[in-house]
Formats: sequence, structure tokens, C-alpha cells
Amino acid sequence: MKLFDEAMIMQDEIIRLRRDFHRHPELGFEEVRTAGIVAQQLTALGMEVKTGIAETGVIGIIRGKSDAPVLLLRFDMDALPILEETGAPYASETPGKMHACGHDSHVAVGLSVAKLLAAHKEDLAGTIKFVFQPAEEGGGGAERMVEAGVLDNPKVDYSMGMHVWNDKPVGWFGLNPGPSMAGGHIFSIKLTGKGAHGASPHQGIDPIMAATQIISSLQTITSRNINPLESAVVSVCTVNAGSAFNIIPQEAVLTGTIRTFKPEVFEKVQTRFYEIVENVATAMGCQSEISLTRMTYPVINDPELVSLMTDVVKELVADAKIDAAIQTMGSEDFSFMMQDVPGCFLMVGSANKERGLDYGHHHPKFDIDEASLAPAVAILAEGAIRILESHPNSK
Repeated sequence: MKLFDEAMIMQDEIIRLRRDFHRHPELGFEEVRTAGIVAQQLTALGMEVKTGIAETGVIGIIRGKSDAPVLLLRFDMDALPILEETGAPYASETPGKMHACGHDSHVAVGLSVAKLLAAHKEDLAGTIKFVFQPAEEGGGGAERMVEAGVLDNPKVDYSMGMHVWNDKPVGWFGLNPGPSMAGGHIFSIKLTGKGAHGASPHQGIDPIMAATQIISSLQTITSRNINPLESAVVSVCTVNAGSAFNIIPQEAVLTGTIRTFKPEVFEKVQTRFYEIVENVATAMGCQSEISLTRMTYPVINDPELVSLMTDVVKELVADAKIDAAIQTMGSEDFSFMMQDVPGCFLMVGSANKERGLDYGHHHPKFDIDEASLAPAVAILAEGAIRILESHPNSK
């Protein structure tokens, strides 16, 4: 309980940090101020610090009694292009940008875990690599950091990340020993027909009609092609076509997302996706161009790490509610750091309905109960020490 008590003593400092980052949100790859504060504080703790990774990413390394094993702790830094409506005294000072997903909290937690573990360096059986990542919100920040070598020098053996979770109250923790968040793909469909006057539709080929048929037909993938006991989402989220009330346009563009947990399910979705778009477009007389790009892999937690972290939560947090079955079709690019490294992604309940702090992620009124932060610091710090001590999956 020593680390828990120390984390609770740090609570005001953690909240102060979080509110400072909240006032100064920065979008993906623009986290210059945030990264500067992170680098400054990690350097002050005596860490080996590297900056400018994938533009604005920061790495801090603290070595314990031995160089190995190596645990990566990841914290994302970016905000969202949303006009804040919380009315909080620490609300965003940058119009049109806000921390509407909790990454300000993650940075504050990460710096606080770093401070706590730096003070207990003698308890570390290996090395901790702190990774402060840019552009989690669809910007590919994690993938770019991996490409830049974040998993090497020193080579990472384990990875751990966290996310405040406003769908659940303070005291709830999500630790699923398997798939917990879906892999995400982004798609774009360009349909090309033949423009015409709205009064003479027979002289054109209407891409809007093709788009409506495709949108409707794509929903049959999940309802008719995927086993009802499996999970998949196909969502068309934007439709852009036309410029005037009396002109049948030449083109229509659809964009959206596909979410799945399993590779074999995605392959089935992908096959049917192409068949439906291409064949419906042809039947409607249009040409089609499809772009399908991976955004994230599924987040699949390592069972041994989850078991260890579950014990930590139970020991440190009285009456903790641990959800071992949590699954969401939301995605998280931390999955790129978990692809070849056993990983654990901890969800930390942060809502307080009585105080009105229960708006969903990406909502203009999103805010959290900051009582969730100090326990998260203690859990991650204690978990890091135990992972290095026990060296899971090494036998």
C-alpha cells in the first residue's frame, strides 16, 4: 500500500498537471507545448530522454537494478478539434480544440507514475520506457512511433497503457484477458456517374442513387454474412455529393469505418464489402473506386499480464469493480505497440453522474471525476514493479 499512499499524497499535483494540459489542448503532431513539459519533467527526474520521435513524441528511460526486462508504458497526448462546452474553470483556452477524450489525464498520470517510480528506482528489477505519444486520434501516432523504433534500443518485452473511461464510474476497472477493443479500418468509396439536369435524369447516371443502394446493402454484411455470435460494425459516416438542387452530380463520395475483433471476421467483411460496392455500382451504371486503410489493430490483452494487474487493482483499491468481460468496438492505436509484445490495456472508470461528469468521449461537455487519477497512478506504478519482478511469459 506504500505506493498507493504516496500517489494519494500527490493527488493535488496530478490534478494541477491535468488541468494545465486541459487548458492548453494541442491536436495530433502539434503537441509542442505538451511534449516540452513532458521532456522537461522527465529530464528533471534524471531519465534518459529522447524528443522529436514521430515529430512530437517523447521517450524517457529509467533503469533499475538490471537492464532487462523492459516494460513500455504509453501515454497519449493529443486533443480533438471540438469547441469545449464544459464551463469548467480550467476549460480550453484555445477555441475549437479541447481534451474531449481524456488524454490530458493520461499525460498527467504518466508524469506522476514517472515521478513515483523514479523515487523507487531501487525497486525496479529492469527498465521502464515511458512513451508519450502524439496523434492517437486517427493520426497514426503509435504506428509512426513503432516505425521510428520505439520498441527497440532497448528492446521492449512488455507494454502497458491506460485510458480513463467515462462510460463507467470511479472505482470501475476494465481488464479483459483477451480482445477488449476492436481493430479499425477507414474506407472511402468514390462513385462516378454522369452529370445531368435534375429535370432530365434519363440523360445522366445518378451516383446518389448508387450510393443509397450501397449504403443499404452494406448493412447486410453484419446482419446476413457474419455469425451472430461474432462482432463486426460497418458504418457509413459521411455522404458527399451534389452542388445544387437541380443538378444530378457527376460524383458521390462515401466514407466510414469497419470494426472487428478477429482477422478472419475482417477478411469476411472485406470480401463482401468489395463485392457489394463494385457490383451494386456496376448495376447502377457507375464506376467505383475503393480505398480501405487500416487505422488500428484489435487491442488483445495478454492473460498473464491481466491476471497480474487484476491482483494489483484488488490489493490497492478497496471495493474495486473489475470488469473482465469489457469489450468495445471503439479502437485504440496502442494496439500497434502490442502487436509483437505482450501487452495490457487498463480502462479506468472516471464518471460521476451525480456531478454531471458522465458525458461520453468526444462530447463537447466531456469531463472526468479527477478522483480516478491518483489510484490509476498507484496501480500503474505498482503493476510496473511487479511485471519487471515476475517477468511473465518468460518460462
